[in-house]
Amino acid sequence: MCAQIHDTSHITYEGLLEGNKKFIEGALAEDPQYFDKLANGQKPPILWIGCADSRVPANQITNTAPGEIFVHRNIANMVIHSDMNMLSVLDYAVNVLKVKHVIVTGHYGCGGVNAAMSNNQFGLIDNWLRHIKDVYRLHADELDAITDETERSNRLVELNVIENVNNLCKTSIVQNAWKNGQELSVHGWVYSLSTGLINDMKVSTSSNEKMDAVFKFK
Repeated sequence: MCAQIHDTSHITYEGLLEGNKKFIEGALAEDPQYFDKLANGQKPPILWIGCADSRVPANQITNTAPGEIFVHRNIANMVIHSDMNMLSVLDYAVNVLKVKHVIVTGHYGCGGVNAAMSNNQFGLIDNWLRHIKDVYRLHADELDAITDETERSNRLVELNVIENVNNLCKTSIVQNAWKNGQELSVHGWVYSLSTGLINDMKVSTSSNEKMDAVFKFK
């Protein structure tokens, strides 16, 4: 299976439906009550905000099962204050599911980050990439000092995760959860496609104490 991970020529529309049948057979063989349990509802302790890249599936790289991680994915794992899709997921996860952790997870070699580093136009997505360019602008001195392009990209991936963790903390959803005494921590990770390892960016927080005053809500 792993040897074929980059060969997608065998994947067809019909094959997906056949794969679904095999998934059902395997799941029921292991646990006859598997789908009954899933149908009873969900109570995941984690919200994962990750990149839409097909090589970074939340459950597989963390060895977790369906029902254990609530997932939102977009180009370059962005937390944008005007993105109603992301905010709706966040609101549901925090206020209804009562997740205990929200993790922004990026990955090295991110196509969105690499595109944002260039001066090329790509179309509609340029408006989305502007947010990553703003992250570059905030850290331009550090990034411009890195001569190796891959290393510079990797560092921007890390900084992008850190900035989006900060953006997450600035939302009224997260701050109100903290204000109400809800147990909630936010974290930033970067996943390596080449090793499979997750790099904890060590920016975890469970309060707005260190936040710039202008972003704090009463």
